Amino acid sequence: MIVGYARTSTVDQEAGLEAQERDLRAAGAERLFTEKVSSVATRDALRDALDFIREGDTLVVTKLDRLARSIRDLMTVIDAVKSKGATLRILAMNLDTGTATSNLMIGVLGSVAEFEREIMLERQREGIAKAKAEGKYKGRAPTARRKAPEVHRLLSDGLTEAAVAEQLGISRSSVQRIKRKSA
Repeated sequence: MIVGYARTSTVDQEAGLEAQERDLRAAGAERLFTEKVSSVATRDALRDALDFIREGDTLVVTKLDRLARSIRDLMTVIDAVKSKGATLRILAMNLDTGTATSNLMIGVLGSVAEFEREIMLERQREGIAKAKAEGKYKGRAPTARRKAPEVHRLLSDGLTEAAVAEQLGISRSSVQRIKRKSA
């Protein structure tokens, strides 16, 4: 059986997810596992796909970066696939772990992808540091702090921290932080 896995980092990338699903179906995927989570978050659909595959199956992804965030992560996924007697296929690279050459290429390309990501993060950190030094970077706007008066009002009305957080669309820890700062 051909099993497809698709992932986007944010819910705003609906078109990207649809494109992946289309490509996976075109590749013959009979069962799809999809999710909208960052690669550093817990990827439940990937875990479910790895649990689902059986001997002789092929797990198919459109691109390497949809599957793994580092070479270590990639090798963990490949090991999980192989332990089930299945293979991994990456459409964009036309690679399949069923061959020694493809395994070598996946390792090399995974290392290059990880290197590129580290370089990008380094540049991002440098840019933020430069912007901070020039007084141009202020960071993310503190959305929860702006809601402090509403938090206090709702708490004084007898609502629980969880209920206040849900009603205002902020986290419970933000409610607790606002409470502490006013105490």
